[in-house]
Amino acid sequence: MNKHILIVEDNTDLASLIQLHLADIQCTSDIAADGSKAVRYYEKNDYDLVILDIMLPMMDGIEVCKRIRAQGKYIPIMMLTSKTSEIDRVVGLEVGADDYISKPFSIPELLARIKAQFRSIDALKEVPIEASDHIQRGDLSIHLSNRQVSIAEKAIELTAKEFDLLVYFAKHPGQVFTRTQLLDHVWGYEFEGYDHTVNTHINRLRIKVEEDPAKPFYILTVWGVGYKFGGK
Repeated sequence: MNKHILIVEDNTDLASLIQLHLADIQCTSDIAADGSKAVRYYEKNDYDLVILDIMLPMMDGIEVCKRIRAQGKYIPIMMLTSKTSEIDRVVGLEVGADDYISKPFSIPELLARIKAQFRSIDALKEVPIEASDHIQRGDLSIHLSNRQVSIAEKAIELTAKEFDLLVYFAKHPGQVFTRTQLLDHVWGYEFEGYDHTVNTHINRLRIKVEEDPAKPFYILTVWGVGYKFGGK
């Protein structure tokens, strides 16, 4: 894969284990054991993905994520969270994380998630910008090249995965997708029990793009099946 990854994890044994298995998929990596060092590494090096623990010395993962996103360049961020820390996962996604994986986790699942992030990025690069840079659905305007969204010319701030989800819906108006299909197509992986990831993103997306989230116009629920894009 020839990718360069930043591992931000203060558990040295876990960080070394992740680094070892990343080498198996031809990924080089650096390890930062605290949040301040992670920001310094990020500013000095060119990374393709960040694996970011939330609980860190010096500066927590939420603040690290904010600082990375504030620098403008888009890079996938995968957060490591405690299994019982739902609020951390939600906050992490809100500030711009693309995905999260709960500790303890299996190495095969982690590697599958990483590969999925790279597939998503590569697929976006393969789309000719001049042919499909802009999607217009009613008042909703989506610019793919700079990842900007507006409704009636008002800018809407979305996280990376919210943007990907909206684009996928907008490219398939009227088509109904199950949660499993959305996980597979938007997140790039399929794992039983992760339906709540889709639900959380749908709810937050509606808050941002719908005039009345309780009566959505764009992201519609198809009861017993899943969701579809209703905007024309």
